[in-house]
Amino acid sequence: MFRLGLIVNPVAGIGGSVGLKGSDGTDIQQQALTLGGTYKSNDRAAAALELLKPYAADIDWFVCPGRMGQSVVESSGFKPNVIELAINGPTTGEDTRNAVLKMNALNLDLLLFVGGDGTARDICSVVRTEQTALGIPAGVKMHSGVFAVTPETAGVLIGKFIRRERIGVTRAEVRDIDEDARRAGSIASRYYGELWVPELGNAVQQVKCCGLENEELDQQEIAAGFIETMGDDVGYLICPGSTTAELMMQLTHNNTLLGVDYFCGADMAINDLSEKQILDVLKDAGQNQQTLKIVVSPIGGQGYLFGRGNQQISSDVIKEVGKDNIIVMATPAKLDALEGRPLRVDTGSQQMDELLSGYIRVNTGFESSVLYPVGNTQ
Repeated sequence: MFRLGLIVNPVAGIGGSVGLKGSDGTDIQQQALTLGGTYKSNDRAAAALELLKPYAADIDWFVCPGRMGQSVVESSGFKPNVIELAINGPTTGEDTRNAVLKMNALNLDLLLFVGGDGTARDICSVVRTEQTALGIPAGVKMHSGVFAVTPETAGVLIGKFIRRERIGVTRAEVRDIDEDARRAGSIASRYYGELWVPELGNAVQQVKCCGLENEELDQQEIAAGFIETMGDDVGYLICPGSTTAELMMQLTHNNTLLGVDYFCGADMAINDLSEKQILDVLKDAGQNQQTLKIVVSPIGGQGYLFGRGNQQISSDVIKEVGKDNIIVMATPAKLDALEGRPLRVDTGSQQMDELLSGYIRVNTGFESSVLYPVGNTQ
């Protein structure tokens, strides 16, 4: 029997679609709910567990009570062992750490967790040194290198473990940022330790890298070249990133470095939109027969276009805008840093992820572009 532990952070990612740049703290979580945020962690877990159903007889599950693991495992058709864990009210980082301490004594083959950088940080702080772990991505920030590329990729990877295929493990960094500083428009990523994670092709995401100063000229050229192609009657959803920030600066409009902005013509700009606000903008555009486009730059080192730090651009938003109206910007150095790995998408909809797969044109300079692959397959 494959001894598999599961810890779910039920509130991970709740602040993403409503533009709160994170989900840490009960005040932020309540604010997210007030703004229309929804719980998504267990749905993300279910997507991975769906691929484990053929191995039901081979898995010995050890899970936390209720929404921290038990609910999704049982609803997926498995019969887990539920550890004793007192949970009072909304779950916290302390609940995660207490769960890890309980599971340290269980001799698990793999500790699976669902959450974001904060969850990884809690686990890293107390997990036994030799424990192999793997994260199912469900958070907003996602700077750490300990998460599977998508929930489905996690399911495939765990299946290989269960079949006892040959899989290496490696030490990967756990990093987290100050959410308050992020909301104020700055990023201060801090190293919190390392976890042993599976090493198989491109199944596990890379640590997020920040842009280098020598990329500034390339960013300026990309922005200048794109501005020459912009239409006055076209609306643009400008995603987070330093490259898109350069675009907004050249357009002489304020930019939300870590949010999604809307720009249309010289006199129309709306900053820091939530998913709901974006859908409202799309509805108005449809009524006025106006074209909207998404302008996005991949995350450095990881290559994500959607699903990391820009959850406001949901699968519903992308469906309304259309694949052909997605504009990708990236410096040559950012693409080179991927070392041949494809650009990634993790929209929360496997159908949308598959639709976005293939080749996409990437603006890399003034009137220059390349075709680059997008996909999550190994």
